[in-house]
Amino acid sequence: MPPFASIATDFGAAYTAICSGVVQRLAPSAKVLILTDEITPYAIVEGALLLRQALPYLPEGVHMAVVDPGVGTPRHPIAVRTRRGDVLVGPDNGLLMPAAEALGGATAAFVLEDPAYRLPEPSTTFHARDIFAPATAHLLNGVDPAAFGPETAPLPLDLPGPEHGDDGTLTMTVLYEDRYGSLILSAEAKDLGPPRFGTPATLSWTSSDGTPTAIRVTYEETFGSVHPGDPLLWTDSSGALGLAVNQGSAAHRYGLTAGTVLTLRPPNGDS
Repeated sequence: MPPFASIATDFGAAYTAICSGVVQRLAPSAKVLILTDEITPYAIVEGALLLRQALPYLPEGVHMAVVDPGVGTPRHPIAVRTRRGDVLVGPDNGLLMPAAEALGGATAAFVLEDPAYRLPEPSTTFHARDIFAPATAHLLNGVDPAAFGPETAPLPLDLPGPEHGDDGTLTMTVLYEDRYGSLILSAEAKDLGPPRFGTPATLSWTSSDGTPTAIRVTYEETFGSVHPGDPLLWTDSSGALGLAVNQGSAAHRYGLTAGTVLTLRPPNGDS
């Protein structure tokens, strides 16, 4: 079986294809999958959670991911070895770490600093092409991650967690918006307690202009459990709780963005 690589970026198609071309030129026997080039620009959390969700379903291999608003700064380019046997390549900004945990945990990480494994004269703004893609190719060709540079302790990704109030409220943060405008939240179904499908609850937040806002919403198993245009809470395929509008965009409807804090109050304040 040929060595396998995946690539995930926030670049769009053209620049991601350039990176894929570098990998395939330097490792011509490898199979290269562009996992996505549609991560929201600069959205490290979105990219990290997508990788965490996707990589366990991909073949073992080298997985390059780049969402890198700090490109060219002193942040390190790294390769992270995982317990499953994969190597994750990308910037040391937390992007890779949730996926590493999903692949059994990180066993070691190394700085990509040896110029022998880069393109000549790397750009300060396109490390994906000049550093990450060549590193990915050399790893596919059998180079040990430790050959690239010194071992390092990668930065974690600090994600907000849910908060449970004594009055039965559940406070969550919007982590990111998916392509349908549904909002992925920093809680899971288990944080709701025993499922009560179809039971109305109140979801409230403070809008960006300081206006308090509240809606009635139900927790449902499927989008089709509510009428088109109605809101719902549901559990996405990764286990995260989300806010959606059936056949619509919750982000557009309610003006919610990543970082907004929401509070869910169950009926009559019961937990």
